[in-house]
Amino acid sequence: MLNKILISFVILLLFSTTYAVEIELNPEHPEKYTVIKGDTLWDISSRFLTKPWLWQEIWQKNPQIKNPHLIYPGDTISLSYEDGRPILNLERAGQLVSGRNVKLSPTIRSSENIEAIPAIPLDAIQQFLKWPLILDDDQMDGWPYVVSSYEGHLIASINNKIYIRGISEDTDMKQYSIYRKGPAYINVKKDKNEEDEVLGYEAIYVGQASIERKGDPASAIITSVKREVMIGDRLIPNSEQDFTPEFIPSSVSNNIEGNILSVLDGVSQIGQYQIVVLNLGENSGLEPGNVLGIFKSNLTVKDSIGPNRRKTQEEIDNDKIVFEHADKHWVDREFGKLFNAIRDGIRNFDENNPNIANKKTKSEIVNLPDENVGVLMVFRTFEKISYALVMEISGPVHVKDVVRNL
Repeated sequence: MLNKILISFVILLLFSTTYAVEIELNPEHPEKYTVIKGDTLWDISSRFLTKPWLWQEIWQKNPQIKNPHLIYPGDTISLSYEDGRPILNLERAGQLVSGRNVKLSPTIRSSENIEAIPAIPLDAIQQFLKWPLILDDDQMDGWPYVVSSYEGHLIASINNKIYIRGISEDTDMKQYSIYRKGPAYINVKKDKNEEDEVLGYEAIYVGQASIERKGDPASAIITSVKREVMIGDRLIPNSEQDFTPEFIPSSVSNNIEGNILSVLDGVSQIGQYQIVVLNLGENSGLEPGNVLGIFKSNLTVKDSIGPNRRKTQEEIDNDKIVFEHADKHWVDREFGKLFNAIRDGIRNFDENNPNIANKKTKSEIVNLPDENVGVLMVFRTFEKISYALVMEISGPVHVKDVVRNL
């Protein structure tokens, strides 16, 4: 019994310590904040916490509210303390929702009247929620394809007519998305004895088309474009169900580490609210809403100071030439003195002659410690790859940078 009590005490102590380390309030946090249109859950969390993704740790879930993370413009968030721990409360329609032993009358919210605020800026990721796909090498081969455009032009744009082969005459689908096979996402192995792994291919979104006439080929009108339509582009019928994300910022449940594979739109330096592709996915335990840190790693510098420092007298003495029988024969002792004097004379001459000293300067490559340069949040996952939005940056972010738990 005593052992159980001791174990429980240790677990409680560890939990309390972890909690104290992880939960850090923003020094400039307000006591209350009223939500306005355009806010995001990340924005509001940042007002109260230094680490917005730990929102759930101090948000008190309430059984009377179907989804306590749905927050609406006009709601008021307030900060209080319970047993010394910070707690966020929600005040809605004049009622306080603190999350414990609170009696509330059921409240109905209609999304037609007012929409809950999103977790992150959805306008930055909207097109990536519906259209980008990660495919196998030959997955597109069976899709209908553009065989020509009107008057045989090599490229086509909005309101142009295109001709398509491979659409069944039995289908009633009218609206299609146009894609183009992109480059492979490759996971480069650190071990040179292992082969690099192809994680998938991006289906690059091109635009939308509406079928005008069935047949082989069928004809269609391009209704919108992200980029110009080309011969060989593939089509797939639009899904009747849109992908609606439901996620909130959260920590990853397991230790995880990977890299930024690519940044969409092909920029060289990555900024806030840009989309990046990670070589981590559902197989690694990632879920939409998971937050990871971005780390600058493998940085090296050349140290030309330390390797060229003057030796201490003890190091010089230990470096003296000693003949095997120097302690017995005076000849060995005298030869030892002669050799050490010559060596010391050459060394002093080299150190005092700038031209020679510069040529003989030694250097050493030093590995710098990893630096946290940003925070990203995963918003869509595939088997081996995921899309993430860069939420915060504190330094340059590039492709191949490391991502892992914060």
